[in-house]
Amino acid sequence: MHVARGLGAVVLAAVLLLAGVGFSLAAPAGDDAWPSFRGPRASGVADGQALPERWSGVDGTNIRWRTAIPGLAHSSPIVWGGRVFVTSAISADRDATFRPGLYGAGTASDDRSAQRLMVYALDARTGEIQWEAVAAEGRPRDARHIKNTYASATPATDGRYVVALFGSQGLHAFDIDGRRVWTKDLGRLDTGAYDVPQLEWGPASSPIIAGDLVIVQCDTQGESFLLAVDVRTGDTVWRTPRDEPPSWGTPTVYDSPSGAALVTNGSKFVRGYDLRTGRERWRLGGSSRITAPTPVVAGDLLIVASGRAPEAPIFAVRRTASGDITLGGRQASSPAVAWRHQRRGPYMPTPIVYQGRLYALHDAGILDAYDVETGTESYRRRIPHAGFGFSASPVAADGRIYLSGEDGVIFTVRAGPRFELVAANDMGEPLMATPALAGGVLYVRGARHLFAVAGD
Repeated sequence: MHVARGLGAVVLAAVLLLAGVGFSLAAPAGDDAWPSFRGPRASGVADGQALPERWSGVDGTNIRWRTAIPGLAHSSPIVWGGRVFVTSAISADRDATFRPGLYGAGTASDDRSAQRLMVYALDARTGEIQWEAVAAEGRPRDARHIKNTYASATPATDGRYVVALFGSQGLHAFDIDGRRVWTKDLGRLDTGAYDVPQLEWGPASSPIIAGDLVIVQCDTQGESFLLAVDVRTGDTVWRTPRDEPPSWGTPTVYDSPSGAALVTNGSKFVRGYDLRTGRERWRLGGSSRITAPTPVVAGDLLIVASGRAPEAPIFAVRRTASGDITLGGRQASSPAVAWRHQRRGPYMPTPIVYQGRLYALHDAGILDAYDVETGTESYRRRIPHAGFGFSASPVAADGRIYLSGEDGVIFTVRAGPRFELVAANDMGEPLMATPALAGGVLYVRGARHLFAVAGD
């Protein structure tokens, strides 16, 4: 499996070079790297980790280190070259918090105090903070949802640069040692309820790096767009308008017969774009009015889901798609869409594809499993959580799937056609961020600490 992942990085480099997109790596993008949200291509998978079956953040069992990270953040850790990178927002209001749980309120937080928007680099072996950098500071231009933070976008790195997005507070690039390289103002990104414009929820879509391009998806109440900038300078390479209301998913790179491409989730359309030019290649209607999950590449398929009722679809789109591939009302498949399920999409967590199955985790703790090629259901089971629900996305390694609950427990489920709960591991604090897997370690971002989970 180590060789397969290494070859994947080489293949992606070749595709990007053929597409005319510069690609260079300062360190191998293999076993010890988790460069962006959910790792390479948002897969969430990294085999060969040899993680312990059970651990505890409460009594320290199988916890290699635990480091306090100040502020509030739902952003995930990323890993490269022996370092772990995280972001955070430190409010001038020491009582600032967020509200986890299962509820439908769209209320904005009353925390509009000055923020210090931070990037941290930690030693992956010891948890020691090696450097910290202030990306921006001052009063935020927007409010945030009571469940959100001002640092919910996961940073990205390619081993040369670390790029962090803080919504209306801009896109910021640092070199690998924490020196600022550039900052780009993206304007005000008013991201909130599509049907109640005065509600401001704050963004969560994360940047990705593809070759020398930084890609950001900015779907807002105002002008929505997909943007590519030069990772070395911050200069705009292309900018494509999007007729879309606010969304929170991250774009994903995939290989197509026509070259490197991007797939984006969206309320009006799921869309495919040419990575080199930003030109739209295809579109698929029928999604939810609120979209948060990130698209996932699964062999020859692109899995895209959203959980807002009544549609709440899961689509399996072929990578050969082109043009308008929207399905008819009851149509379940087409030459461009392998299958579709209605009212089965997860609202917040991004699905995961592992060992031939698609697993969709729902906010309320329902886990669905499907054959990824056919869409045939394997099971639907409830996770025995305490009640707050799930916002983080699943990750997988070595035949196990890890589900991080807002209650603070990571549930380990064995991959396969039948549901089997292996363990429930208490971290002792709320878990909102998706973990990272690299170098035999599970890096878990809690509400107060960053944990390194590993065996002997």
